[in-house]
Amino acid sequence: MARIVMKFGGTSMAGIERIRRVAQLVKRQADAGHEVAVVVSAMAGETDRLVNFCREASSLYDPAEYDVVVASGEQVTSGLLAIALQSIGAKARSWLGWQLPVRTIEAHSKARIEEIESDALISAMQSGEIAIIPGFQGLSDDGRVATLGRGGSDTSAVAVAAAVKADRCDIYTDVDGVYTTDPRIVAKARKLKQLTFEEMLELASVGAKVLQTRSVGLAMKENVRIQVLSSFTGDDAPPADSLPGTLIVSDDEVEESEMERQLISGIAYDKNEAKITLTRVPDKPGAVAAIFIPLADAAINVDMIIQNVGRDKGETDVTFTVPQADLPRALDLLDQAQDEIGYNRLIPDTNVAKISVVGVGMRSHAGVASTMFSALADRGVNIQAITTSEIKVSVLIEEDYTELAVRVLHTAYGLDAED
Repeated sequence: MARIVMKFGGTSMAGIERIRRVAQLVKRQADAGHEVAVVVSAMAGETDRLVNFCREASSLYDPAEYDVVVASGEQVTSGLLAIALQSIGAKARSWLGWQLPVRTIEAHSKARIEEIESDALISAMQSGEIAIIPGFQGLSDDGRVATLGRGGSDTSAVAVAAAVKADRCDIYTDVDGVYTTDPRIVAKARKLKQLTFEEMLELASVGAKVLQTRSVGLAMKENVRIQVLSSFTGDDAPPADSLPGTLIVSDDEVEESEMERQLISGIAYDKNEAKITLTRVPDKPGAVAAIFIPLADAAINVDMIIQNVGRDKGETDVTFTVPQADLPRALDLLDQAQDEIGYNRLIPDTNVAKISVVGVGMRSHAGVASTMFSALADRGVNIQAITTSEIKVSVLIEEDYTELAVRVLHTAYGLDAED
């Protein structure tokens, strides 16, 4: 039998009836003889409610006390799930982050997991006890509760799976797997049977909302097999072991025939980008560094970068993108550094979207980018910026064309499901 970590998100834990449904799913795995640990999120909307309490109490709240408050949401659901499991005859108990402990490093409210002491947890699982762990939280090096940042429960689940050497980490969400694109935009989007860690990491980083980017990166590092499933299925749904969702694994485990057949795995989009253009920047050594060093020091992530061909007067235009949430800070920093950089005008634009095509097949096939550019050109979609990696091509376009671009590319790469 297998050792499995099951993770349930906020929508799966939103109320007692849904928690009872989760308890049935968990008990089914335990009754099949598997050793089971469960990681839970707070109820949907609960973390936002707790964050707002902190903001109302003080706009300059102490991050350590903030963690005490917001970590309570997962503590509630872990205890409730244990009670629900016990009520249907299962042996279960909750383990808070400080009880294992889940040791973290770095700042409160954005901590990173350093180590999970798993001996007691493994012993409990081997005895047939279902271990329930609140996600998103751990123990800081000063002995206080620390949280991992929004979306941290996925990371908690993968970290627990790595610590107990689980055969699989099943992440239950409100979707039944990873699709070739957003089914709300493309009705013919197909559910993917398998993805590599690299593909999922790229998709998560460019807008796919199924998994949190940090969790996928950790899974790739620790080689933790992830399965994405839906917790909103009927009682007669097939068990997780029959792999009804999407399995995310290493390159070595992906079926060779699947990799050969699949050039592009998915199309992702992100409307949370903002474009910044600096005009007439001096075309000399150090000028570009003067732009990006202040942004890096402020932890503002810069994505696409274009430096135009130099002008006759030794000047050039520089265009790049940042997350929309960071745009005000970025503009303020660049305004303060205008004399040092020497640019003429600063032009922001929030009416943009990033469209990305992702697939391991790019490594062995030419023409992926040209297909993308041609398909968009044929529909009158202008490309404002381009960035690439070994298995990804992303373009920046006007936001109004987002849905059209996704549909066009989904068809161009042959991803539409057959009727």
